[in-house]
Amino acid sequence: MTTQTILPVDSVALRALSESKNEPAWLADQRQAALELAGSLELPKLEKTKIERWNISAYGQYKAANAISLEEAPETIHSLIREEEDGTLLIQRNSGVVYSNLSKELADQGVIFMDLETAVREHEDLVKKHLHTAVKSDEHQLAALHSAIWNGGVFLYVPRNVVLDKPVQAILLSDDGTAAFAPHILIIADTNSEVTYVDNYVSGQLDAEVSHIGVAEVFVKAGAKVRFATVHQFGDQVTDVSFRRAVVENDGSIEWIVGEMNIGNTASDTLSVLKGNGSTSDQKTIAVGAGSQKLNYTTQAKHFGKSSSSQMITRAVMREEATAIINGITKIEKGATKADGQQTERVLMLSPKARGDANPILLIDEDDVTAGHAASVGQVNQEQIFYLMSRGISRTDAERLIIYGFLAPVISDIPMKELQVQLQSLVERKLGQ
Repeated sequence: MTTQTILPVDSVALRALSESKNEPAWLADQRQAALELAGSLELPKLEKTKIERWNISAYGQYKAANAISLEEAPETIHSLIREEEDGTLLIQRNSGVVYSNLSKELADQGVIFMDLETAVREHEDLVKKHLHTAVKSDEHQLAALHSAIWNGGVFLYVPRNVVLDKPVQAILLSDDGTAAFAPHILIIADTNSEVTYVDNYVSGQLDAEVSHIGVAEVFVKAGAKVRFATVHQFGDQVTDVSFRRAVVENDGSIEWIVGEMNIGNTASDTLSVLKGNGSTSDQKTIAVGAGSQKLNYTTQAKHFGKSSSSQMITRAVMREEATAIINGITKIEKGATKADGQQTERVLMLSPKARGDANPILLIDEDDVTAGHAASVGQVNQEQIFYLMSRGISRTDAERLIIYGFLAPVISDIPMKELQVQLQSLVERKLGQ
């Protein structure tokens, strides 16, 4: 069965938009080809989730964005701006980037940090070589649509041997329900470089439903280290579908820190392609579902390099009538000798109507490897609650302590204190505490 595709823009309008932005011919052609693909491809297949029933067609229309100062930034995001007056920060609001600053210290080291639309023109060779090569346009309908209509976005390039001590930050805000919101994140860490990138996806007061189809592509060159931290905290009018992918070369490493704190339906797929020998991936995901949310989270590691290693940890808390599908997939290809792939998925349900499903999968085509998985799904242990209550603690506080204890092994392992505090606060908010 093929789902009818309602394209958010026609070919003529898309070409005109590319011309108005002075996009190079290769990008305009790329958008046109992706739009044509979108009309013929099917939606991605999500485990035990009927994504075709979600509102994934509220794309809105492209609206040009006007630059602002930090003082003019919307109140919604003030708390997320971490003393960046003279630092490195990018803010996208709806269809475009409205604020972008790169500190002089980083600029002098050759770091490039700007919106992707500008990078296409000013750093064409770098962008053209990498854009849509990790998440390809022909993978499924949503990837094709994103390739056709992406706007604003983030481009980060860290030169060879450059080590950044402070995180690079981006805030991506949707607060106009009629405006297209489809940022694309492209990060390139050159040989032996190190960088921490942090972004927050946020929504304001929306007057209509919004579909966010997002893509992040990370390229980790030989010996480079990238820490990619992302927190999604959209409201209930946003349907969030995100695809994240890293390609890691010899002795490179990628660390994913993902906080899924949305209120609306959410699906994400985070994949590390361990292409090089000695490459490593560490994925940490925490999620909290509430109300009638439908959640589908997939973490993946594909091992091609010898002596490559991956670790995936996902912990989710479901309350009320929320449902979650948690998938962990470790694939070790033929020839990836001495590879090591480990994964753990755990779901804690706070209500009899909440549902969780953990699906660990190991796909191994090589003999000389180690791999393992663990998964659990269960209700809050009433004996633990009664024990705490017998010590004078209220039921509410007892449940809170158990939840924090459940999430603590992941949150406490995050090597960024500010992000730990932020995630802790978001967990409390989603749990109604």
